[in-house]
Amino acid sequence: MFENEITSQIIGAAIEVHKTLGPGLLESAYKECLYYKLIKNGLIVVKEKPMPLIFEEVKLECGYRIDLLVENKVVVEIKSVEALNDIHMAQTLTYLKLGNYKLGLLINFNVVRVKDGVKRIINGSLQPTDNSL
Repeated sequence: MFENEITSQIIGAAIEVHKTLGPGLLESAYKECLYYKLIKNGLIVVKEKPMPLIFEEVKLECGYRIDLLVENKVVVEIKSVEALNDIHMAQTLTYLKLGNYKLGLLINFNVVRVKDGVKRIINGSLQPTDNSL
């Protein structure tokens, strides 16, 4: 399965979760529900995947954790904040670089319409998500 197909399924599942729960909950609630929905839809998902950090001879085994890694291809970083900002995008981009992944989704569930809270990050460049979903 290609990354774009996977992201379509992730965004669809996020929309379903958001329609049921609405905005205003903690990030952990959305992460658990999205994880459940993606697994139920037949996708392979790793929750809170450790992301080691290596700098010269220094190796931190579990410096960071990816919220969800889907099909070992797409990094999903989940937020429930008033607004996404540059540091959230930089965090997702860092996970892409550290893990050598091509595609990431930054999803903010604390919005009226979740598709307005989705940012697609590809190979180091932020690209808008197609809001026609």
